[in-house]
Amino acid sequence: MIQLKVPDLACSACVATVTSAIQKLDPAATVQADPKTKLVQVETSQSEETLRQTLLKIGYPAA
Repeated sequence: MIQLKVPDLACSACVATVTSAIQKLDPAATVQADPKTKLVQVETSQSEETLRQTLLKIGYPAA
């Protein structure tokens, strides 16, 4: 499991955007995101660097 801190994760719409982007990258990915803690946990076959690049492209860079 990959865990990333995403400071701009503020609401359920942000969670939906992040989840959608990750699942486009890996349809089998499991994503858990919490706007209160700003943590995104992903179970995926993709690398952490790939996830970071994907989040950066959609405007939610990981810290």
